[in-house]
Amino acid sequence: MSSEAQTAEQRPDHYDSFAEAYARANENGLFNRWYARPAVLDLLGDVAGRRILDAGCGSGPIVADLKERGASVAGFDASPAMIRLARERLGDDADLKVANLALPLPYDNEAFDDALAVLVLHYLEDWSGPLTELRRVLRPGGRLVVVVNHPVITPVLDPEVDYFATVPKTEEYDFDGVSATLTIWYRSLSAMSESFTAAGFRISAISEPPVSPDTPPELLSPSESNRFLGFIFFTLEAEPARSSTPVS
Repeated sequence: MSSEAQTAEQRPDHYDSFAEAYARANENGLFNRWYARPAVLDLLGDVAGRRILDAGCGSGPIVADLKERGASVAGFDASPAMIRLARERLGDDADLKVANLALPLPYDNEAFDDALAVLVLHYLEDWSGPLTELRRVLRPGGRLVVVVNHPVITPVLDPEVDYFATVPKTEEYDFDGVSATLTIWYRSLSAMSESFTAAGFRISAISEPPVSPDTPPELLSPSESNRFLGFIFFTLEAEPARSSTPVS
């Protein structure tokens, strides 16, 4: 990644300045608590006894959800402050690490049955290294659930943007009264698919789910239904490593 493309989101400590506000805002917020989390759990189904890696685990809400369902879960995040909050939630013995998805991961080959990358890949311009590492730590046939901002958001909101270009978009957020600037890298659906395939994954499902039926009605505006343009969810299957054929 070039120095010009190195935005604050790729610096490991970026979230430290607003980690607690981010965690508070997402505990009961529409997009995380009532949309992304329940959809991810639905995609995973029965996880009892499965070994799962949460890449970019933040303060650990999905780790906690999965542990309650009987999974053995490890998580990492590039933000030390986020990992501190996750330890407060999950206990000092939780399998949590400070690690950067853009770098080699501190896990053995084929260590996990499933992995999650929920709202983390879209902070990165280059997906090749992160996806290759996630494939490495998954057993063949293991699943990777990816959640990113929907690729059509930018061209819908800004028709002048080239949908087929991988472009950064700087966005301002308010997390429980604390302002933060995030840069999301948008790319086309075909670019996502090509990245998954190149890293050794097969797409087994693409989902644009509704919000949880338990969503408090006050979180949805009168003009919103239980479906809206938000995130796109992929379930990927780790294909067996290709063996090279000897030349006769």
